[in-house]
Amino acid sequence: MRARSIIMAAALTGLMAPSVLADEISDGRSLSEQHCARCHVVGDFNKFGGIGSTPSFQLLVNAFDDWSERFETFHARRPHPAFVRVAGFEYPDPTVLPPNAAPVEIELDDISAIRAFAETLKKE
Repeated sequence: MRARSIIMAAALTGLMAPSVLADEISDGRSLSEQHCARCHVVGDFNKFGGIGSTPSFQLLVNAFDDWSERFETFHARRPHPAFVRVAGFEYPDPTVLPPNAAPVEIELDDISAIRAFAETLKKE
């Protein structure tokens, strides 16, 4: 997203302290462990966890050329819209039935943080 691009550009040009990017990565790790690890394998946090039919973060960043876009838009990709809510976005109710998973509520900046953490899982 635009905020992430600005952060990365600032970090690459030396206009942003490395500690700001490190803080974003740390926040992304915490958010991923708290919310995403329910379904996905997230780094070394839950190597044997997740749901078998969901891709691990490691697979996503290393096997897909569009991994960055996938992370930036995950909240709009199935099945996420059924239980993920990003503050500031309007969502239609997908069903009249109660959710089958505990709702996740995040901020727009949290998406950038999760993506920044995921990037650390990319193999060189």
